Amino acid sequence: MSKHLYSCQSPIVLLYDKHEVMELPNTGIVKYHVKLSFDVDGLVEKADIIGAIFGQTEGLLGPEMNLNELQKVSKVGRIEVNVDTKSNVAKGDALIPMSTDISTAALIAAAIESIDKVGPFQARFELSGIDDIRAIKKKVIVDRAKKIVQEWATKTISEGEEMLKDVYDASKPGKLTTFGKGQLACGTGVFNADWVILVEGRADVINLLRAGFDNSIAIEGAKIDESITHLTEGKKVIAFLDGDRAGDLILKELHGLVKIDKVFRAPAGREVEECTPLEITEILNNALEDSKEESFSSIKKQQSVLQNHKKYVKNDREKNSFQQTQPQFNHLETYPITKEENGLQTNNESKSVIRNIYSQINETLEAIILDGSMNTIMKVPVSEIVKKLSDSSGGKILVLDGIVTQRLIDASDKAGIEQIIGHRLADLKRSSSIKVGTFSEMGLQ
Repeated sequence: MSKHLYSCQSPIVLLYDKHEVMELPNTGIVKYHVKLSFDVDGLVEKADIIGAIFGQTEGLLGPEMNLNELQKVSKVGRIEVNVDTKSNVAKGDALIPMSTDISTAALIAAAIESIDKVGPFQARFELSGIDDIRAIKKKVIVDRAKKIVQEWATKTISEGEEMLKDVYDASKPGKLTTFGKGQLACGTGVFNADWVILVEGRADVINLLRAGFDNSIAIEGAKIDESITHLTEGKKVIAFLDGDRAGDLILKELHGLVKIDKVFRAPAGREVEECTPLEITEILNNALEDSKEESFSSIKKQQSVLQNHKKYVKNDREKNSFQQTQPQFNHLETYPITKEENGLQTNNESKSVIRNIYSQINETLEAIILDGSMNTIMKVPVSEIVKKLSDSSGGKILVLDGIVTQRLIDASDKAGIEQIIGHRLADLKRSSSIKVGTFSEMGLQ
């Protein structure tokens, strides 16, 4: 039971959470609380219990220790009694405030325990404990002092500490979450930001979080989820897509569903997830610096100038399908490789190793190369994997936290890689014997 001690010029007041207020004359100081429990084989009231305590201890310890005499000299306070009667039995507790020494308090407690009747009924009194009120008061003082120090420290925190805290908070990456029925991966900032970045996949969102942008959301494929429309309503919309053909197709699909204010692309032949944080910042800072009134067509014109090194071959079918503001593409006769065509086969041992690798690299944008015995040869960022493949002598299996692209397959084929496993597959050509698959196909997602 928690207690609080209050003192004033008039009586000393002790307030209990579950007890009434008790007072002592201001000439006395409460030192101890003697607490007793009792049960009586009959129906009695408070007055009966108090009468038994005073009457049956009177003269037992000598006249100087009679409770009524001790009250007169402020050595004993008002006795508080709680009684609960049920089924012809009375039970309860008594509390006696005392300012005597501990020996006197103990004698009086023992005297009360000797009471065996209350009125005509058999009774039993038992000491529950003796609380040292001074110790309780010390604890209250210490707790209050701690609170005072905490309040002072909070109010007087230096300006330098505030500045350091602001810098630290700004350096912390945002958090990954999901949105809508399709559980689209996104940063937590998309819900409150006045502009939203549309990217292709979950790995892109993670990469943007690392670059300090928490307001991106993955559209997860060419078929745009309708929840994207609701999220972007009334907001400025930036499309930041891969620099490949798949990005072109997704951009075309986006135009039919979302009003896009600006379009940015990863460097030609590369994906957003492969860009470094510095590259992402340089690209997207243009979105912050450009005027809000700048039209989509003018941005496309700027991009056309910046990316004039791309070599696209005009195709009548492409020309009819795309608007003039869209770049023309070299049309490749490509089609997705189905799960049956992948030929990806794993035994229980290799699947166990890949499961462990998946738990290590998921949401890290890293890749691991294994040899034929499933031993790790190399661990590198996804953005550097194409460059590092040539150094992976003996590598047979590539597991990455990203998208399996044609560019990656071509580089892996030259390096002697036999299997590639990632989050999802881009549009691939059947130009390699490499077996490809996804974590979902292996039951890991």
